[in-house]
Amino acid sequence: MEPLEALNAVIADMREHHITGDGSGLFTAIRRVDLLCHLAARMAADTGYRLVPGRPGARARHSADTLGQATGHIGRAVAHYTQALAPLVALAKPDAQTTIQQQFHAIDHHSRLRMHLDDAGQAMAAAHASLAGYHRPASARKPALPLVITPAPRPR
Repeated sequence: MEPLEALNAVIADMREHHITGDGSGLFTAIRRVDLLCHLAARMAADTGYRLVPGRPGARARHSADTLGQATGHIGRAVAHYTQALAPLVALAKPDAQTTIQQQFHAIDHHSRLRMHLDDAGQAMAAAHASLAGYHRPASARKPALPLVITPAPRPR
């Protein structure tokens, strides 16, 4: 499976299984960290493989650069999902919202959770954009517009 295909599979899984502020969401977040760590490790290894001497020149180096960049974005997503674990654990505890004070704390936990999930989503979108830009067939790319430089008018 190509890196873009693997990333698309993880993104499809993310759309299918949403993280909620309860025990189920905690399980989903842990599962997502596991998936993303596996993907990042695989892509990092593939990046190194593409730099091995004897591989075809510029294309392999370019793809290694692209994979390295995408892997960094996936690492950022992993960081945000792991930071989301603290509010998820607090929300998943039994009787976590039985008092008014706990309900106020839950608002903060939900806010922090949403912030980390949004940031993780942005990191995943950046990883996808990195890989999709590299894998786009040459025929699908927009042709570059010619650069036309007009000279400035001469003073008289």
